[in-house]
Amino acid sequence: VQLQASGGGLVQPGEYLQLSCTVSGVTSDYTLGWFRQAPGKEREGVSCISRTGSRRDYLDSVKGRFFTTRDNWQKTVTLHMLDLISEDTAVYYCAIDNWNGDDCTLRSESYDAWGQGTLVTVSS
Repeated sequence: VQLQASGGGLVQPGEYLQLSCTVSGVTSDYTLGWFRQAPGKEREGVSCISRTGSRRDYLDSVKGRFFTTRDNWQKTVTLHMLDLISEDTAVYYCAIDNWNGDDCTLRSESYDAWGQGTLVTVSS
């Protein structure tokens, strides 16, 4: 299983950025989570989406600004980040959970495979 995260970059506060995670080497649908780790801080779960897309969850500080979509045909999950703030600056990672249920969690220990990170910097 391989996960490829892309889309990071430098943006100004208030701007929009989207991150994509493309998964290969899987034969069934999966739960996918986005996590981030800022310098000097612990990794935290940002969002997750269940295998069918029917369930989603978000970190409280991003609710109303971030949302997740998935395209199971393209095996891609996109994290849409609106109204970015400096506190969103971090390395963002995507990960998949092979659990067979149709739900998701922001707990990183539930995830089985991780992609490399992509850096998001929000600065004026």
